[in-house]
Amino acid sequence: MKFALIAHDGKKADLVSFVLKRLDFFNRPDIDVIATGTTGKMLIDAGVTKVQRVASGPMGGDAEIGAMITRGEMQAVIFFRDPLDKHPHDVDISMLLRLCDVHNVALATNKSSAKMLVHYHQK
Repeated sequence: MKFALIAHDGKKADLVSFVLKRLDFFNRPDIDVIATGTTGKMLIDAGVTKVQRVASGPMGGDAEIGAMITRGEMQAVIFFRDPLDKHPHDVDISMLLRLCDVHNVALATNKSSAKMLVHYHQK
């Protein structure tokens, strides 16, 4: 199973904290973590053993993950968005969220929905 983990700058610490509380899940051999640039580095530093890093979001990382979604390679996306900040690559973010809907990929955009998504896949 491939899980994309993405976070805006103001939410990166929240995502790392979320993952650390569920490190056993994210380090399972059947879970592949795909993460954008800095988020991926932070996850590796926090102890996630298998992280495939793509470019940062503004440099095309959201599009790379979007391509994985369209090829049917991604089972879930956890994207801790910062809804109170303006982002120069909003069109890329909208594209990624739309692709999750079009291809029926589970999407969590906050801690509460991410908890449910992980809980569902812990079987």
